[in-house]
Amino acid sequence: MGQRTLTIPHPDDLLLSLKETPEGFEEEARLLPAVKLFELGRISTGRAAGLAGLPRDQFLYALARFKVSPFSDDPNELDRDVANALT
Repeated sequence: MGQRTLTIPHPDDLLLSLKETPEGFEEEARLLPAVKLFELGRISTGRAAGLAGLPRDQFLYALARFKVSPFSDDPNELDRDVANALT
């Protein structure tokens, strides 16, 4: 499976106004779409963690920063997550 790269142009002064390092900004820029796609139910926590470049447990903790629950409203999805965890 191939991999694509997304480039997001941003002005240098954005980092100054955010009081952010380039590395910190890049880390957050990877995390935000992963959180949103997970929140919308479009991807799993495992896929979102991979997109964010984090281990799954760290991604689950990161969700709290954005007030996103790691638990689905769909009980069937929870059953699938448990089944996947056991395999």
